[in-house]
Amino acid sequence: MTYVTAVMTPPAATPPDFATIFGVPAEVGAVVREFRSCELSTFARDGTPVTWPTTPFFEPDRRRFLITSSIGLAQKALNIRRDGRVAMLFSTATGSGLVHPPCVLIQGDAEAPDELGQLDERFESMTRLLLERQPVGITLMGALPTPLRHLADWYCWRLFIYVRPRRIRWWPDGDLRQAYGEVVL
Repeated sequence: MTYVTAVMTPPAATPPDFATIFGVPAEVGAVVREFRSCELSTFARDGTPVTWPTTPFFEPDRRRFLITSSIGLAQKALNIRRDGRVAMLFSTATGSGLVHPPCVLIQGDAEAPDELGQLDERFESMTRLLLERQPVGITLMGALPTPLRHLADWYCWRLFIYVRPRRIRWWPDGDLRQAYGEVVL
């Protein structure tokens, strides 16, 4: 690339982030971007809330979250197929590098289509981020003797869950006693 081309070429556009898309404070966007996990709540058949730790990936171009679940741990997807109302609570900053972040609650509508796949090249950036944040997953799979690895390949087959936010609440400094901010979509 020549100097003239470099000077005349506009910088690549930065994709909009969570805070910009939904009109929430930058601190809320940082929580969504940097937290390692959140608690995903669904409803059981009898209406009882059930909560699991999970790793959500925000897809800015689609204005939704992607969460995957192993086919061996499919209950959250089954619950969502029955009742799509979900909540995602970002409450634990461990490993995020954030100091006194807000506690963030995202309520939304989820779908869990009959779609099965692996985290392959379509999900390259998400897979890279997941393995960076949870390197023990590689270690555990690598620790299995080669003849036994096929017995654990079920864990790599994933159900896809998509969550579209409809309400976002946050509590400054993670203090639930304080007044909260809210955006209803």
